[in-house]
Amino acid sequence: MLSGCSQGKHTLTILGFLLFLILLSNPLLANDCVVLLHGMARTSASLDKIENSLQGEGYLVANINYPSRSGTIAELAAPAVEQGLSDCKAQNASRISFVTHSLGGILVRAYLENHELENLHRVVMLAPPNQGSAVVDAFREIPGYIWLNGPVGLQLGTGEDSVPLQLGAVDYDLGIIAGNRTINLILSQFLENPDDGKVSVASTRVEGMCGFIELPVNHVMMMRNRQVIDEVVAYLGTGRFSGENAETGLCD
Repeated sequence: MLSGCSQGKHTLTILGFLLFLILLSNPLLANDCVVLLHGMARTSASLDKIENSLQGEGYLVANINYPSRSGTIAELAAPAVEQGLSDCKAQNASRISFVTHSLGGILVRAYLENHELENLHRVVMLAPPNQGSAVVDAFREIPGYIWLNGPVGLQLGTGEDSVPLQLGAVDYDLGIIAGNRTINLILSQFLENPDDGKVSVASTRVEGMCGFIELPVNHVMMMRNRQVIDEVVAYLGTGRFSGENAETGLCD
């Protein structure tokens, strides 16, 4: 029969082993950090609901506020992404993921086109204009457009100067969430149906993506939608979306 001291040591050994197994099976305990990048003419506050939800799931989060109207994609991408990487490093993160809205996804694509991150885990893009947006083509010459959207707003169309169309296929674990509801019927007249009021569902796709799901949400508010956030959490944790209409294993 084991003495009380021996029983105590035996119990601690078992608990230690169980903790070791949990650490192996739970990626969140590996100090995963998620960099959030907002869309054009928005701020980091637009992603605060996603930020709070991810923190509640145990993720470290770096919600980056960058001046989206102050420069081109080339000028914005490195400072925004590297600020996120720096903030995650300061939190002792071991793996990095990205969750982006609209323009934020193009900044990540532009950065990863020229930089390799050894600790990159997954990327989830909400309504990225990966094939450009016809809204830009229709409104770029209207007075006030550049003032409202900045130089970057001219680079997101579908013409020869479209930066998204100049970027190559992705070669990392990417899941895309597209919206198919609109609250802007005027802009939607210029987009292939279905669309989210700013970007068509078809134009969010990109070669090399690993997962895709279409949800009944609009471009402006999708990042605050509970179903969208649940799908973000699902993809970061498993590499797959959970909805019945999800397309998975696209890069296998």
